[in-house]
Amino acid sequence: MTTTVADSPTPRVPAKRKARELAKHLRGERPDYAYLKEVFRHLRAELDVQIATAPKRLPYVPTEAEIRAFYGAVWQGRRTGDVVLIKTLLYTGVRVSELVRIRLDDVDLDACRIRISQGKGGKDRYVPFPRAYRETLALHIDAARKAGAAYLFESSWKKPYTDRGVRKILARYTVAAGITASVSPHTLRHFLFTWLKTQGIDDALIQPYSGHATRQSLEIYSRIALADAQDSYDRVIDHFPV
Repeated sequence: MTTTVADSPTPRVPAKRKARELAKHLRGERPDYAYLKEVFRHLRAELDVQIATAPKRLPYVPTEAEIRAFYGAVWQGRRTGDVVLIKTLLYTGVRVSELVRIRLDDVDLDACRIRISQGKGGKDRYVPFPRAYRETLALHIDAARKAGAAYLFESSWKKPYTDRGVRKILARYTVAAGITASVSPHTLRHFLFTWLKTQGIDDALIQPYSGHATRQSLEIYSRIALADAQDSYDRVIDHFPV
């Protein structure tokens, strides 16, 4: 009885030797990095080689109960500056790097919005805040001006807060609230935009003030006017859990 042995795959030429073979063909082109990158991009397409990507993990988004517990710990701390800082993060969804660069003159109390200068991608934009928050923010700004501050959040040494400093503040209240997950500035940003979505606000209305610019970020790209976004924001923000 004859036994058929399956053909074994042809062994590959070692990568280093194959590189030498390819180099003979490419050397005459006097290639630089950009040229080689473009050549191998087309080579991948010719060979139908797919780039393996690791699956993205969904970000942690706190529940409304966790946000209430977190803010409750902030309130119990009785630090007015911390209350204003965390409410600003919660209401606007700004990135921590943007928060620490907000100047007092960037806050428009009449229009209930804050100018974010040179945000991610070097773009300027406005973010809204609730009308009910205007008085609290106005009192904070007035006290800051009297203290000679230039930024919305400054230390007693007249220096703007740092990313690390803000993260330490949030970490302290996370522990006080008994929350085991990490509550970072970006966590609060995720919570706001997720919450707005649950209230029926379309991505196209969130995008103008979120700082996102692509469909991959917010599932849609739009240049809808800020006024439209502000109207939708004002309609639902009174129901925000904080």
